[in-house]
Amino acid sequence: MIHTYKEAIDWIHGRLRLGIKPGLTRMEWIMEQLGHPERNINAIHIGGTNGKGSTVTYLRSIYQASNATVGTFTSPYFETFNERISVNGVPISDDDWLKLTQKIEPLANQLEETDMGGPTEFEVITAMMFLYFGEIHPVDVTLIEVGLGGRFDSTNIVKPLCSIITSIGLDHVAILGSTYEKIAFEKAGIIKEGVPVVLNVKQTSAKSMIEKTSKTKQAPIYSFGNDFSTKISEINSTGERFHYNDRNYYYTFNMMMTGEHQVENASLAIFTALHLKGKLAISVSEKSIHEGIANAYWPGRTEKISNSPTVIMDGAHNKEGIEALLKTLTRKFPDRKLHFLFAAVGDKDLVQMINMLDQAAYSIAFTTFDLPRAATGEELVAMSGHPNKQLMTPLHWIHQVVNEESGDVFVLTGSLYFLSSISFEMKKILNSENKR
Repeated sequence: MIHTYKEAIDWIHGRLRLGIKPGLTRMEWIMEQLGHPERNINAIHIGGTNGKGSTVTYLRSIYQASNATVGTFTSPYFETFNERISVNGVPISDDDWLKLTQKIEPLANQLEETDMGGPTEFEVITAMMFLYFGEIHPVDVTLIEVGLGGRFDSTNIVKPLCSIITSIGLDHVAILGSTYEKIAFEKAGIIKEGVPVVLNVKQTSAKSMIEKTSKTKQAPIYSFGNDFSTKISEINSTGERFHYNDRNYYYTFNMMMTGEHQVENASLAIFTALHLKGKLAISVSEKSIHEGIANAYWPGRTEKISNSPTVIMDGAHNKEGIEALLKTLTRKFPDRKLHFLFAAVGDKDLVQMINMLDQAAYSIAFTTFDLPRAATGEELVAMSGHPNKQLMTPLHWIHQVVNEESGDVFVLTGSLYFLSSISFEMKKILNSENKR
């Protein structure tokens, strides 16, 4: 029997030994034993390669501004493990995690004795989320982020009010496939019979695959660029001002988060909130949407953590993420030198990612972090052809940065796991220097 929060988290993390086991049978069995709490949830299911977490954040912020109680399920966590299951942006308590673990652990032990095998860490956490929002702490709406892929992701037992697919990128190719079309097939697996789909996919083959799936499932589909669109009206270093329009609405918004990709993610949330107005008992107004978009904040996504010197933190963890980051930096800081600190997990297309950074960088440093899948700093340095490349710890890099008065831009990027591991210390050092 698990008695403390620490024991609970140790047990959950201990499930990592089982790796990734795609499939829904274990989740379906656990939900059956619990009386199907997932069926009690008003859910919006968010899949895609990049932009899932930001889209969840915009939607949560809109609904909170509409005086709703909003549950979220996101991964990976950025500051604390508990934030994976949150209510109105506040992570659930240690005591809640302990109670959830005490409910799920006996079922996991039973599964271990079956041909299905024990549940993975992500399956366990997903089961806890369904139990929490479906039985222990009901909310007005639950925003559920897909973990990996979609078709066989453990969140995919839910029947949502709406499915959102944010983007398609060549990520996790060993599991999902090596082409946009194959990955789109997996992402499209979250589409349910008759459930509307809100989409922002640009690759022709990927978009066709999703449209084909939607047609087969008789699921109405609404696409960025066709059914709704955006136009950025003002460029500044602190956020975006943009126009949104669809067939019924034309609004102008201000937001703290920055980048064309973030504007597109915001538009997915805006369209979804407007489209579901009659399906949720939430009073979404023009005022609450404006307030929600203006207040939305998601750490580690083109996040400026210092103004002087300019330091930005962005979880560009794949090729598409690097492209979006560099596009934003070029647009925001066209005449300033860029310096990068990069670390990543080893199962990405690192050569291509580093080549893109090399071309944009005035200098580039590499490091590693405490994760079994993390590439070593030495491996990353070897992949770079930049004349001004270094192997450096994050602390060494940031201590050099704080003394800079050049007007250059300094960017921490790569794996979100990496940024999560250093975020607190980086901000602490920058804040202490800025107060001097």
